[in-house]
Amino acid sequence: MGAIAVIPGYVSYERSIKWWGPRLASWGFVVITTDTNTIYDQPDSRADQLSAALDYVISQSNSSRSPIYGMVDANRLGAMGWSMGGGGTLKLSTERELKAAIPQAPYYAGFNPFDEITTPTLIIACELDVVAPVAQHASPFYREIPGSTAKAFLEINGGDHFCANSGYPDEDILGKYGIAWMKRFIDEDRRYDQFLCGPNHEADRSISEYRDTCNY
Repeated sequence: MGAIAVIPGYVSYERSIKWWGPRLASWGFVVITTDTNTIYDQPDSRADQLSAALDYVISQSNSSRSPIYGMVDANRLGAMGWSMGGGGTLKLSTERELKAAIPQAPYYAGFNPFDEITTPTLIIACELDVVAPVAQHASPFYREIPGSTAKAFLEINGGDHFCANSGYPDEDILGKYGIAWMKRFIDEDRRYDQFLCGPNHEADRSISEYRDTCNY
């Protein structure tokens, strides 16, 4: 199975993103959700910690004493993160080969190398985000990713900075797109194209804007 690491944002904990664990695992992925070394870690550090989490999962798959022994395909890896964890997800995509990435309400300040990203990337944005405003973060990050890279941009209608977090009402719509993205690119299952390409996504009142580079 493919493996996915998920990391939270600044001054936040694993519980803020834990809902992604069982949701993704139920669709055939090995998933690790994690706290950070400190709640104040910046995006570049969170990228390093995402990478370390993936390495840990691979090492567990290689250990005969592990409950996931032999279950992980080390060539099929994905990463997700919220806020500064989203910025870390984007940064990791420039440093390590991944099959898929989903930064959520991503925050990254200063120079970034996102024009180098070749990882298929779904950016989740929250329309009314005042912590990482869409116009300064998620939207330009999406534009900076090359058009030759499979990418999509999903903005939650009326969502604040926490719109993708555990316990918020957008879990169903985000789970649909998040699972479709990971299945399409980690498992290379083209049946999931139909959920990412073609339909009028904005007909769903939960979505205020959707962009993509289909056909993938």
